[in-house]
Amino acid sequence: MSDVAERALHTRVGRSVDALRRSLIDNLFYITGRSLQKATPNDLYIALAYTVRDRMLEGFITTAETYKSSSARTVCYFSAEYLLGPHLGNNILNLGLWDNLTQAMLEMGVDMETILQEEPEPGLGNGGLGRLAACYMDSLATLQIPAIGYGIRYEFGLFQQVIKNGWQEEVTDAWLRNGNPWELPNRERRYLVKLGGHTDQYQSENGHLRARWVPDYTVYGVAYDTPILGYGVLNTNLLRLWKSEAYNAFNFQAFNMGNHCAAVEEKVVAENLSKVLYPNDASEVGKELRLKQQYFFVSCSLQDMVRIVQHDLGDLALFPEKFVAQLNDTHPAIAIPELMRLLIDEHAFTWEVAWDITRSSFAYTNHTLLPEALETWSLDLFKRILPRHLEIIYEINQRFLDEVRLRFLYDDQRISRMSLISDETNPRLRMAHLAAVGSFAINGVSAIHTSLLKTTVMQDFYELWPEKFCNKTNGVTPRRFIALANRPLTKLIDDAVGGDWLKNMALLKHLEPLASDISFQSRWREVKLTAKHQLSNHISQVTGITVDPTSMFDIQAKRFHEYKRQHLSLLHIISLYHRLKCNPNLCIAPRTFIFSGKAAPGYGMAKLIIKLIHSVAETINHDPQVNQTIKVVFLPNFNVKNAQHLYPAADLSEQISTAGKEASGTGNMKFSMNGALTIGTLDGANVEIREAVGEENFFLFGLTAAQVQERLIGGYQPRLVIESDTELENALNMISSGLFSHGDRQLFAPLVNNLREQDPYLVCADYRAYLDCQDNVGKQYLNSERWTHMSILNVARIGRFSSDRAIQEYADEIWKVVPVFAKP
Repeated sequence: MSDVAERALHTRVGRSVDALRRSLIDNLFYITGRSLQKATPNDLYIALAYTVRDRMLEGFITTAETYKSSSARTVCYFSAEYLLGPHLGNNILNLGLWDNLTQAMLEMGVDMETILQEEPEPGLGNGGLGRLAACYMDSLATLQIPAIGYGIRYEFGLFQQVIKNGWQEEVTDAWLRNGNPWELPNRERRYLVKLGGHTDQYQSENGHLRARWVPDYTVYGVAYDTPILGYGVLNTNLLRLWKSEAYNAFNFQAFNMGNHCAAVEEKVVAENLSKVLYPNDASEVGKELRLKQQYFFVSCSLQDMVRIVQHDLGDLALFPEKFVAQLNDTHPAIAIPELMRLLIDEHAFTWEVAWDITRSSFAYTNHTLLPEALETWSLDLFKRILPRHLEIIYEINQRFLDEVRLRFLYDDQRISRMSLISDETNPRLRMAHLAAVGSFAINGVSAIHTSLLKTTVMQDFYELWPEKFCNKTNGVTPRRFIALANRPLTKLIDDAVGGDWLKNMALLKHLEPLASDISFQSRWREVKLTAKHQLSNHISQVTGITVDPTSMFDIQAKRFHEYKRQHLSLLHIISLYHRLKCNPNLCIAPRTFIFSGKAAPGYGMAKLIIKLIHSVAETINHDPQVNQTIKVVFLPNFNVKNAQHLYPAADLSEQISTAGKEASGTGNMKFSMNGALTIGTLDGANVEIREAVGEENFFLFGLTAAQVQERLIGGYQPRLVIESDTELENALNMISSGLFSHGDRQLFAPLVNNLREQDPYLVCADYRAYLDCQDNVGKQYLNSERWTHMSILNVARIGRFSSDRAIQEYADEIWKVVPVFAKP
C-alpha cells in the first residue's frame, strides 16, 4: 500500500468514511469513556469535535512552521470580542468532510445534524464587531495570509436572553460549562501584567532619566489557542485568547489562620479580568474592570509579539517588519502607549525610535459615529489603574499638539478639539483620538461611514492627515452564512455556477442570466420554502407560535437600539393591524413579522421596545380576525446559531436605521446573500448594496443623512408630523390607550412620549415614507415571478460583500502583506 493510501485510512487523520468512523469510535471511548450504546448526545458531540480537530492539527502545526521559516509579515488582529459561532460545522465544511462524516455517523446510527446542535455558542462576542472579527479570521486563513487574532477568553458570555412576560431577562451564559474541545491551553505562553501603583524616576547606567512602574499588584495572562482553518486550504491560523490567573493563587498562611475567603481572594480578583464579556459599566467598579480587561489583553498580546520578534529576528527595531496590528475599534487602543512603554521602559529605546516603531505598527478601524459610543476614560480612573501609561499619553499629546500648532497657527479651538484629553471640568481621555494619532492608517467600514468620518467626528484629523484615511467596506464569510447556513441554496448555486464560488464570489454573476428562467425560479422558490419550513419549525419549538411558511417572512434581526428603529417597524405593524380591523376584506400579502436581538442590560428604552413587540404579538396573534393574515414573532437569544435559521428564510430584510447612524451593518449582507430583498434607508453598507444589486431590486425609503442633519438643526418637532398624519396618530394612540397592555396606559408612555416630544432618531419623520414603501413591498411580493427575479439578482450581485474581498483590500492597501502557502 502506498504512503498516501495508508495515510487516507489512518484512524487519526484519514478522511475515508471507514477511517472517520473508527476515529469517532476511538475518541468516544478514549476521551469520553463511553461506548456507542451508552453515549449521550454531548458525548457524541465531543467525540465528533475531537475527530475533526485531529484533522486540523497537522495544518495548524505546518502553517506555524511555514510562517516562521518564511519570515513573512503577520497581521495581528486586536479585538475585544470574537463572535465565532459554533466551530464544528464550520470546520467540517472547511475540511471538505461533510459527506464522509455524515455517512460515517449514519453507519453508527447517529444523525450528524442532531449532534451539530449540541455545540454551545462560544460566549466570546456580542454583535457586529465580534462577528466581523470572526469573518475576518476566516478570510485571513482562506486567503492564506499569516495572522494571529488576539483577544480575551471570557469564561462567561454577555448573557443568555430569556423572555418572561414579554420582558428581557439576562441569564448567565456559562458556555464553558462542558469544556471547549477546540482550544489548546498553552501555559508556556504566560505573561505578567501590572496594574495600579505608581511610577518612580531613576537614572540609567548611561545617564538617561527613565521611569519605573511599581504596580500595586500583578496578574498572569495564560494563552488558550484556537486553530482557525481556511476553506479548502491547509493554512490554519491562530486565535490566541488570554485567561487571567493570580500571581499567587492561594494564601496558605491565611487559610491556616482560618480566613478561608482571604486565602483565595487574590485568585478571585485576578480571574475577574477574564470572567465576563462586557461587564456592566454603569458603576465605577464596572468601568474599572472594563479598563483592566482592555489593558490586560493588549499587554499580553504585545508581550507575545515582542517575544516572537526577538526570537525570530533578534532585533526589536524590526517589529513593524514582522507585525502589523489592526485595532478593531477603540477597545484595544491602549496598545499604543503599552508598546511605547515596553520599548522605552523595558528595552531602553529612545522616545523617537519607539514612536516611529509604534506608529508604523498600528492601524485603526473606526466602527461608529455615535458620540456616546466613542470611548473615553476619566483621568482619575486611568491614573489609578495605569499610571505609567498616562504619563506616556501626556507626552504623546504634548508632542502631537505641538505638531498641530505648527500646521494650524493660532487655532486654539482646533487644539482643544484634537487634544487626546478633553478640557472639560472633569477631563477625559479620548481613545479614538489616541488610536488616530498612534496609527499609520484609519479606515471606516462603508463608503458613507468613511465620508461622514472625514466630515464629522474625525474631520480635524482628516484635515491634518488626509493620507491616513481610507474606506474598507465590511464583508461577511459566505462559508458560514451561505454554505453552512443554507445547504440547499449552496447546492442550487453549485449546480448552476460550478467552480469554487465560495472562494471567488465574482462567479455568482453567472446566476444573472438564470434570473428570468422559469424552471430555475421554481427551484429557487423551493429552496426558500424549505428554509421557511425549517424556521417555522424552530419558531414553534422555541416560542410555541405557529406561523405560515407560505407567508412573507419580514425579519429584523440585530442588536436593539433606538437608532436601529425596531419601533418604526412596530408602528407599521400596528397601522396594518388597524387597517385590517377597519376593513376585514382588505387584500394584502400575508406576512409574518419576525424580530430577534438583545438589548444591553442597562438600556431601558430598548427593553421597553422588546416588551412592546411581545405585547403587540400577543394581541395580534390571538385576534382571529387578522391572525391568518399577519403574525408577530420574537425569537429570543439572537446569536450566530439562531441567525443561521433566520438568514436563509427571510423574504424581506429590515435595514431601517436612521441615515448616518449605522457605520456599515453586516446583517444586511447576510440576508441579501441568502436571497432576501432589503427595505432600507441610505445608511451604512445599504448604500453600496443598493448600488450593487440594482436600485430596482432594493426598497428604498426615508431621509438621507444630510436631510436628517437638516431636520435636526432646523428644530425638528415630531408633534407637527404626528398631527399631520392620521395613521401615525392612530398607531401611537392605540399604544397609549392600553390596547396592547391590558388597559395599562402608563406601561408604554415613556416610548410614546419620547416619540411625540423628542424623536431623536426621526421615526415619525420617516414613518409615512416607510409605510408607503411597505405597501409597495406587499404588492411586489404578490408577483412571485418578479419577486424571485429580484431575489436571484440580489444573490448574483452581492459577491463584493464577501469578507474575502475586504481582507484582500486590507492586505493590499493597508497591511502590505502577501499570502504564504502552507504545504503538507
